[in-house]
Amino acid sequence: MASSEWRRNLGNVRSFVGNAMGGLRGGSNLASWAVAGTLAYFLWVKPAGEPKKEKVAHFESVSNLDSTFAYLQTSWLCL
Repeated sequence: MASSEWRRNLGNVRSFVGNAMGGLRGGSNLASWAVAGTLAYFLWVKPAGEPKKEKVAHFESVSNLDSTFAYLQTSWLCL
């Protein structure tokens, strides 16, 4: 009796997980998760990283300007 109980519990857990993942089995399940992951990447992950790249580019351009300005200041003081 005890062995049938854990098998039933395991079956319930598998059923719950299967339903939570969309209820699809096999290749259609894998394909739907691939589409969902691709959409999530292009709609949320990739746009979230773009401001970071812009911030780095802006910082690099400002640091280049600062070094040019410092050079001009020191050259002006030497005259």
